[in-house]
Amino acid sequence: MTGTQGTARVVTRRTVVAAAGATGLAAALVACGGSGTPAESAAGEPAKPDDGADGGTGPADALAKTTEIPEGGGMVFADQGVVVTQPTAGEFKAFSSKCTHAGCAVKDISDGVIHCPCHGSQFSVADGSVKAGPATRPLPATPIKVTGDSITLA
Repeated sequence: MTGTQGTARVVTRRTVVAAAGATGLAAALVACGGSGTPAESAAGEPAKPDDGADGGTGPADALAKTTEIPEGGGMVFADQGVVVTQPTAGEFKAFSSKCTHAGCAVKDISDGVIHCPCHGSQFSVADGSVKAGPATRPLPATPIKVTGDSITLA
């Protein structure tokens, strides 16, 4: 009788568990990875990095243009954990967007006041001080840099 005999391969439980773990890790890394496309702006439009080609003066990692921050108001940048305000014309300040009362993220700014939606705390756009509780501590200042018309984290 002629024929070919194959060699038997023994697969241990350890090999199967290791392979399953490696597959799960690879899937998690792919799911957490970036898509390679720019993020969307708050308006739902693709964000456009400022590479200077359109005449902008700011770097690609700018939080905002100075013209986007309303005087007496501000903008919350949830992904960066910061709120940028313009208390008076040309004066820009930044604070943590995490309320000092219970750690909720502040949501909006109006009439010179930063509002926390969780328990109603209010903070000044000028210095982050408490205007109304239950918070008792001011929002911590966050360093920013204004270069030309661009605002970036310092």
